[in-house]
Amino acid sequence: MNAPTAIPSEKPVPPYKHTPLFPLGKDETPYRKISSAGVRVEKVLGRDMLVVEREALRALAEAAFGEINHYLRPGHLKQLRAILDDPEASANDKFVALDFLKNANISAGGVLPMCQDTGTAIIMGKKGANVITDGDDEAALSEGARDAYLRRNLRYSQVAPLSMFEEKNTANNMPAQCEIYAEGDDAYKFMFMAKGGGSANKSFLFQATPSLLTKDRLVAFLKEKVLTLGTAACPPYHLAIVIGGTSVETTMKTVKLASAKYLDALPTQGSELGNAFRDLEMEREILKITQSLGVGAQFGGKYFCHDVRVIRLPRHGASLPIGIGVSCSADRQMVGKITKDGVYLEQLEHNPAQYLPEVEQALGGEVVKIDLNQPMKDILATLAKHPIKTRLSLTGTMIVARDAAHAKLRARLEKGEPLPDYFKNHPVYYAGPAKTPEGYASGAFGPTTAGRMDSFVDQFQAAGGSMVMVAKGNRAPAVREACKKYGGFYLGSIGGAAANLAEHCIKKVEVVEYPELGMEAIWKIDVVDFPAFIIIDDKGNDFFQELNLG
Repeated sequence: MNAPTAIPSEKPVPPYKHTPLFPLGKDETPYRKISSAGVRVEKVLGRDMLVVEREALRALAEAAFGEINHYLRPGHLKQLRAILDDPEASANDKFVALDFLKNANISAGGVLPMCQDTGTAIIMGKKGANVITDGDDEAALSEGARDAYLRRNLRYSQVAPLSMFEEKNTANNMPAQCEIYAEGDDAYKFMFMAKGGGSANKSFLFQATPSLLTKDRLVAFLKEKVLTLGTAACPPYHLAIVIGGTSVETTMKTVKLASAKYLDALPTQGSELGNAFRDLEMEREILKITQSLGVGAQFGGKYFCHDVRVIRLPRHGASLPIGIGVSCSADRQMVGKITKDGVYLEQLEHNPAQYLPEVEQALGGEVVKIDLNQPMKDILATLAKHPIKTRLSLTGTMIVARDAAHAKLRARLEKGEPLPDYFKNHPVYYAGPAKTPEGYASGAFGPTTAGRMDSFVDQFQAAGGSMVMVAKGNRAPAVREACKKYGGFYLGSIGGAAANLAEHCIKKVEVVEYPELGMEAIWKIDVVDFPAFIIIDDKGNDFFQELNLG
């Protein structure tokens, strides 16, 4: 018979002194006031309570998601300009950085968002003890995010599962991810983030063992894992690395916040109390490693990363979770707050033109013009004359198709049907556009991650399609092998410059097939001087293989 559990004795224990896991320093954020409406102070049980109306929350979220899809932080823009001024930066580093600065200036017009993937709406709130709302905060904040996506030229990227294998776009970019915590006293503080799929997909958790906790072993491990990030999420990156964690959820949440600079004010050393801290020496060392990899800003060079954050967390003695993630060149996040004085948002840069060089440099090397309106065999013959790394200027017609459309075309092949002629006669551009503003030919329309379509390439090229592919990022060896076997090419375009492409390069957009897929429909576009590089050629050469990414 089991004995009953003993009741603990009342032996004395030391007083509890709480230490927050993330003891952040003073908030140095520059804010701008956007409203005083919906905020007041009332006495409740003798205490001054901040009363926040539902509309204040909704309006704050709408303003935030409008801002972060069009404007960047000054620090990010300064880092782009620093690439142009760095004599050690490669020509391709500078070419990409200049394109990003041009893109930021177009986006700052408030019409075209900086990236076609306008992201999942992520909201974190920290509600002070002296703040009163009607209790419907998540709904109010989500409604504001939805309104920003409905009222602006932003893309609806969220799909709802109707069954395990059937999905439908929600047509309003909902649901948002909304998390609200109790913290502080007299303010309601927020982090708003629009997280694109490309950078979200570059979030990795590794269940390591404590044996890795020596400097040489840890640095070697991190170098290997950082290289696997590749270029598909639009570098230069803001890289975040987290060592440890009380749970894997804490580790990965810390990665996301660190990549957004939210944890920059952590202390720079640990203590016996178990607080999180930044390791500045490790940050400098990992940044030097990223500069030595040769990957650069998408097409070779020094600037694979703008900066690195390394955060050390406490852990269970038997566990060592390690998280790695990035914020991409669409570095979209901002903080906000509601106090007794009103509603505030972080001040982003509304005049990015000041970071452009006075005289545009000739960057990226000699440009080869390609006429896409000639027969496919002639396009292939022209490309075959040039080596990988060749910078191209594409003019003519392309077909746009990505994940869902590829799946439908594959289903045709598996039924014994041929690929449609349009898929054989034109290059295929992997992309999904944002909404087209009135008076524009196209909404923001940059390339999506090529790797998601890797498994289709051999089958499609065998059937005469996908002979020239245009997208961003490195690809699997199977794509290189298929191009060598069937005589195809993969061309890399600049990820993260969607507004610039829409403003200057894309002249006509029309739906060809599957309009029910929304932004994932098959489109036909006419382009002029569309920039790209030869990444994989018909001989099996692969630019990214040289950088150990292929």
